[in-house]
Amino acid sequence: MKKTAIVSTRPESNQYAVRAAMMLEQQELPFVPVGIQLETGKVLGHEVLDLQKMPAIDEVDTITLYMHAMFQKQWYDYLLSLKPRRIIFNPGAENQEFKKLAEKEGIECLEACTLVMLSVGNF
Repeated sequence: MKKTAIVSTRPESNQYAVRAAMMLEQQELPFVPVGIQLETGKVLGHEVLDLQKMPAIDEVDTITLYMHAMFQKQWYDYLLSLKPRRIIFNPGAENQEFKKLAEKEGIECLEACTLVMLSVGNF
């Protein structure tokens, strides 16, 4: 099963991150919400993991980013350490610098919309 890490500054309040979680759940695809937590949060009953603690997440297939590029840099090493097969840079999260680093590691990078990909069946 493809496990997707949904990464946003606050995924429980990001409407697109929540919609992605809903669509993943509807398609019975596992997901893990990850964000910078100032307080406890949940997305569809899943505890939001605190990005600042750099939590271990096993078997990540996809990272879908809903975090603006200006907030990503400090998390490059951590996100790459999850060894995803691919990273989806959703609209507003495009980042050529991070994309180049990920591609050097053999990670497929897409500038795409997770919601559209899930809608049309090419996720």
